[in-house]
Amino acid sequence: MSGPVGWLLDAQVHVVGSPVLVREIVGNAFGLVSALLGLRRLVWAWPVGMIGNGLLFTVFLGGVFATPQAHDLYGQAGRQVFFFAVSVYGWWRWSRNRRQGGDAPAVTPRWATDRERLGLLLAAAVGTALGYPLLAALGSWGPLPDAWILTGSLLATYGMARGWVEFWLVWIAVDAVGVPLLLRGGFYPSAAMYLVYGALCGWGFAAWWRTSRASRTASTPIPSTYSEVVA
Repeated sequence: MSGPVGWLLDAQVHVVGSPVLVREIVGNAFGLVSALLGLRRLVWAWPVGMIGNGLLFTVFLGGVFATPQAHDLYGQAGRQVFFFAVSVYGWWRWSRNRRQGGDAPAVTPRWATDRERLGLLLAAAVGTALGYPLLAALGSWGPLPDAWILTGSLLATYGMARGWVEFWLVWIAVDAVGVPLLLRGGFYPSAAMYLVYGALCGWGFAAWWRTSRASRTASTPIPSTYSEVVA
């Protein structure tokens, strides 16, 4: 294939003496921009991220698409598909909120309820437990960490769509597992981007936490009379 698309599919650069696909770099760049837009609670975070998902899907399926890496990470590839699907939901939800809220950001950060947190923990355990044997049977390299990365990424994306502050912490847990796995697999741009994501997630967590506190304070009614104070 010729032209810009052919160049994007075939172009490589060398990092630490190893070939790396340009589309892996470009896909992760879209992911980083999406995360920055998400931190600012802008609707464009979702479509920008979906472009990155499409590019990275081709990177992690070396058996189907030409890649220099010797390993297939089916969990990493599969999560791009699920990302795309969950992003459609997030795009719809934030767009609806944006239309209803005028010039306000697309979502108001809040802490998940105890019931929602329990649901996250159960989904994380069940998703990882079910994903491990499936990814192992498919021949994924590093099926256990790959299963957690897949599960945690989906939960973090869903939490972002719902506006839960905790979604940043889930991302940090995903990054902590993803960096060593990607380094061992030779996916150096993705590993480097995971490190950047980790720092960005710490920033995002602090920003959303402050916003949630400010929103909670603003929504608390202020007593107007002395009798209301002592009541």
